[in-house]
Amino acid sequence: MSNTHTISFRLNGKSVALTVPSRELLIHTLRERLAHTGPHIGCETSHCGACTVDVDGMSVKACTMLAVQCDGAEVLTVEGLEQGGVLHAIQQAFHEEHGLQCGYCTPGMLVRAYRLLKENPNPSEQQIRYGLSGNLCRCTGYQNIVKAVQSAARKLAAAQAATA
Repeated sequence: MSNTHTISFRLNGKSVALTVPSRELLIHTLRERLAHTGPHIGCETSHCGACTVDVDGMSVKACTMLAVQCDGAEVLTVEGLEQGGVLHAIQQAFHEEHGLQCGYCTPGMLVRAYRLLKENPNPSEQQIRYGLSGNLCRCTGYQNIVKAVQSAARKLAAAQAATA
């Protein structure tokens, strides 16, 4: 059995192909091989959520997933939320509602909030808190994070209504 594998996947909409060690974690591939340093290395045990990315439409802790498991997948990091120089509604809402302080948890929180709003476009406060419960923040107390997700939900709903 080989100790390396050639894999290919789409990262933030762009095709990538590379050879990785069999046991390399996705977080290390993203940060060290592909220079996508948005996802942070926090606890490396899946407790903090700083490394959260989106893989094939699911929130994943990149510190617990092997890079080889992404072969053929669609991977979205915080860098992929912004499109054409325009912040995604969740990024804009975090800015406007002061949903961050030190910023360490923010990339994972943003990607998880993005997926939460895809799964439930109009979540209640309780659903937001539950939906983000796998992402820890040591600074904010979560109040403004919840407000930011609520604001983004309103912005996305208004944008969808305007195009309907």
